[in-house]
Amino acid sequence: MFDTKTVSVEWGGKTLTLETGRIARQADGAVLATYGETVVLCAVTAAKSVKEGQDFFPLTVHYQEKFSAAGRIPGGFFKRERGATEKETLTSRLIDRPIRPLFPEGFYNEINVICQVLSFDGETEADIVAMVAASAALTISGVPFMGPIGACRVGFIDGEYVLNPKQDKALEDGRLDLVVAATQDAVMMVESEAKELTEEEMLGAVMFAHDESRKVIGAIIDLAEQAAKDPWEIDQSDDKSAMKSELMSLIGDDIAAAYKLTDKSARANALNEARAKAKAHYAEADGQTAMVATKLVKKLEADIVRTAILKDGQRIDGRKLDQVRPIEAMVGFLPRAHGSALFTRGETQAICTTTLGTKDSEQMIDGLEGLSYSNFMLHYNFPPYSVGEVGRFGAPGRREIGHGKLAWRALHPVLPSHDDFPYTIRILSDITESNGSSSMATVCGGCLSMMDAGVPIERPVSGIAMGLILEGDEFAVLSDILGDEDHLGDMDFKVAGTENGITTMQMDIKVAGITQEIMAKALEQAKAGRQHILGEMQKALGSARTELSAHAPRIETMQIDKSKIRDVIGTGGKVIREIVAETGAKVDIDDEGVIKISSSNADEIAAARAWIEGIVEEAEVGKIYNGKVVNIVDFGAFVNFMGGKDGLVHVSEMKNERVEKPTDVVSEGQEVKVKVLEIDNRGKVRLSMRVVDQETGEELEDTRPPREPRGDRGPRGDRGGDRRGGRGGRGGDRDRGPRRDRGDRGGDNGGGEAHVPDFLKD
Repeated sequence: MFDTKTVSVEWGGKTLTLETGRIARQADGAVLATYGETVVLCAVTAAKSVKEGQDFFPLTVHYQEKFSAAGRIPGGFFKRERGATEKETLTSRLIDRPIRPLFPEGFYNEINVICQVLSFDGETEADIVAMVAASAALTISGVPFMGPIGACRVGFIDGEYVLNPKQDKALEDGRLDLVVAATQDAVMMVESEAKELTEEEMLGAVMFAHDESRKVIGAIIDLAEQAAKDPWEIDQSDDKSAMKSELMSLIGDDIAAAYKLTDKSARANALNEARAKAKAHYAEADGQTAMVATKLVKKLEADIVRTAILKDGQRIDGRKLDQVRPIEAMVGFLPRAHGSALFTRGETQAICTTTLGTKDSEQMIDGLEGLSYSNFMLHYNFPPYSVGEVGRFGAPGRREIGHGKLAWRALHPVLPSHDDFPYTIRILSDITESNGSSSMATVCGGCLSMMDAGVPIERPVSGIAMGLILEGDEFAVLSDILGDEDHLGDMDFKVAGTENGITTMQMDIKVAGITQEIMAKALEQAKAGRQHILGEMQKALGSARTELSAHAPRIETMQIDKSKIRDVIGTGGKVIREIVAETGAKVDIDDEGVIKISSSNADEIAAARAWIEGIVEEAEVGKIYNGKVVNIVDFGAFVNFMGGKDGLVHVSEMKNERVEKPTDVVSEGQEVKVKVLEIDNRGKVRLSMRVVDQETGEELEDTRPPREPRGDRGPRGDRGGDRRGGRGGRGGDRDRGPRRDRGDRGGDNGGGEAHVPDFLKD
């Protein structure tokens, strides 16, 4: 019934299997990829026609994780997979970026690439499997895809490159988490987070990944030889050279003059005038001709800019190829933010703020791996006014999520450990102007805002975006690219790091890949640019502030013995809730006895700490404590003096003179100062108020004379006759027999829990 085709290859110590023909047979191409026990199904469908007037390529990639793949039920009210999570969005972009440039120019049929994780073994990351499955499905679908591509993850552990480590282990055990996608001949896409790797180490990791990707490409080609559908017939476009020459004569000089204007707004206005001139020239033509003319105008703009850069070294704004635009940075300009920075580089600007929170502010993530928590967040916003446009303003799109994650990866490696700095950190980047690499402005501004907030990062981080103009064997690498240079160029290559090394690197290619020579040149030039930007940042703030903002919460950490955790929490959480309610501080305690106390008020933290110390501390004989009367009885008052400890102040220890009733001296809830007189072998504590100055808390001299000894009262039986005689009729020599053992009768003789301490039994 099924015409199933399968290929397998040993790769990174596991078997990668690609299968087609069994599942999703009505799709143009469908591949079930299995690696370890992680299984991903990718189905590709393509529209057979193009909508009239459409002049763009509508490729959509969807990556979805099924919770059943890990044997889990989704959280939340609806208990089903909902909108894309951040990880799903980022993985969708990861698949999209290397395959998009491999469709031929002028191909505008809509394509859907849908990848679904059906099984997850907890070890093999599904994103790499999905990228491989998408490449294979496109290759066998028959659509004009100039692939296949291979993809892999690389770690750097103990000085060795490791193929496909688990994502969370790549940085936990090593210094690198790198994802690379490549064709047989060139690298297409790079995404990474690193712990200050050198340029040579990063380049070596990319080349290692390229070599390993070729093994996957070979397996996909083997599958295609067995199962590929007939390739689509693509209409060959007519020769447009005549129209292009006509446009060059009509507006070529206008476009060249426009791109010599250094101001973005003036340049945009001049370009719009040239485009309007071309549109008016073809106003009488049919719709298809007008659309072709519009595209040729864009191609003409690209040719003019690229030629000027490649042949003359002349950039749009007049800079040298390796020159960075003017930078201005300032910190602390928002008075109520915990940390703030305004970073401006040319016509790109970002307002970045850092907010510090407690454990309650951590982000809960529900994924295939189970529930996890993140104490570092970076959110990037790109409002339409930043580019002078009218547009949608609302929830972040895929681009904003991707740019925010890139900046997150750049800054995450330099954060202090959570034990050393137990805060939840959120960076917010609002782009207020954009003309090239707002994500790298976010890295720089976000770093400065953390330093302004007093986050003790290891070293400052800067970032730069590099561009490429490639024509045949000739190429030019551009530092700190403008928006137009990004749009008209062949590469968007972003590098961020400290003075010691790279913390993130991201590369997207618009051509069929780049060589090792080009990447090495780009890394070298990017290093010089990063160092220049770091120098400009240090003019605003050289290192992290030593004090937190007055508006930031303070967090103090203390360690208690694990056996005392129950005492601090109390039955049903009664004690810890009382501490929070009375002091106003937040208190968190973990299973190891680590307690975090947080508040913006230092007095509240001190009060909570003192309370907890009182609970876990052992009372010392002879030491004076502050306490509170919690219960008054006939023979004295019970005082809570160490949070969780009570002791008895006998009525005789309230004052040096005789006290008839305890209520004559104290009342419930009254604050008193007491000295520990005795702790018996059962932990019962005897306290005294009379030897402590109740105002100053100083110990007083005991001026009361010691009690006279009572002497020998004789055997118990000698007293019997007289006592019985005095009680009216109970005297005499009645033989009552042996005294029965009545045990501990309790203070009220009613069989309850009351207990008279031994030291009260005279």
